[in-house]
Amino acid sequence: MTSPRPRIEGDWLLVPAPQDHRPYRLFCFPHAGGDATAFAPLAHALAPAAEVWALRMPARGGRSRHRMPATFDLLVRTVTEALLPHLNGRFGFYGQSFGSLLAYEVARALPAGQRPETVIAGSASAPGTWSAPTPPQYQAEELLRTCGMGELVQAEPELRELALRAIRSDLAVRDTYRYRPVPLLDTALHAVAGDADPLLDAALLAGWAEHTSGAFGLTVVPGGHLLATVERPGPVGLLTSIVGHRPEPTPREPRWPRAQSLVR
Repeated sequence: MTSPRPRIEGDWLLVPAPQDHRPYRLFCFPHAGGDATAFAPLAHALAPAAEVWALRMPARGGRSRHRMPATFDLLVRTVTEALLPHLNGRFGFYGQSFGSLLAYEVARALPAGQRPETVIAGSASAPGTWSAPTPPQYQAEELLRTCGMGELVQAEPELRELALRAIRSDLAVRDTYRYRPVPLLDTALHAVAGDADPLLDAALLAGWAEHTSGAFGLTVVPGGHLLATVERPGPVGLLTSIVGHRPEPTPREPRWPRAQSLVR
């Protein structure tokens, strides 16, 4: 039996591996410059337990002619409106780097009763650290190299320029972000990072616990800055366990992880 072909839902969403039944939906938010297709291996690895719905960001890939919203707040509002018709049944958010920040803020912007069961923040420090201007190690050229894309596009100048343009587009929006401490997220939140991430100290993951009144978890897995890529499915074991777990009906206080959970 052949697998169903990928499906596009409107401008903003790609379903890389559609499922015949209605499983848990995992909405995936890409890193700066990232494309929805990066989550295809993850989608196949999680099926049939979950169906991945990946965000198609403007100014790249099939949306290269679509303009990126001018500010982070406008991006959040636009993505929230695009997701609302699809938020039924069980679902969660998984973001990587810049996508973690976007996933968190979209979750906060959603109406009560239509928020994800869990927000999984991958490869990112907590929102309160994002209000400063983009640090040098997060500039477009360095991100392209650190995320492992430099070698892939080195021999293709046009492809390289397209990749850099997408990264710069996202970083420009990221620089308009201003963290607001309220309202606090009221759903479960899980922070995850690779043990060999050159851009993020795993000890910073604990800061995410202050940003939810729900349950908090923290995991360090083998890997670099980007966990789910076009070549690797990412933290499948962790995501499978989260998908299969139904959160408690009432939120709990954040649980600070033991120090040894941060040992690489």
